[in-house]
Amino acid sequence: MPKAKTHSGAKKRFKLTGSGKLKRRSAYKSHILTKKSKKRKRRLNVADVLFQGDAVRVKKMLNL
Repeated sequence: MPKAKTHSGAKKRFKLTGSGKLKRRSAYKSHILTKKSKKRKRRLNVADVLFQGDAVRVKKMLNL
């Protein structure tokens, strides 16, 4: 059986926390920032934890 390959897109987007949960970056923070308020952009800076159902799929992509 060949070695399983990690999903390249997933490894760039998700990080594992110490407790085994997955961290993700907030969406809507990459462009068209002039019309978004400072408060909204600050809120989008904060990383979030992935929902449990999604985490199962992403862990499969990362071979965890």
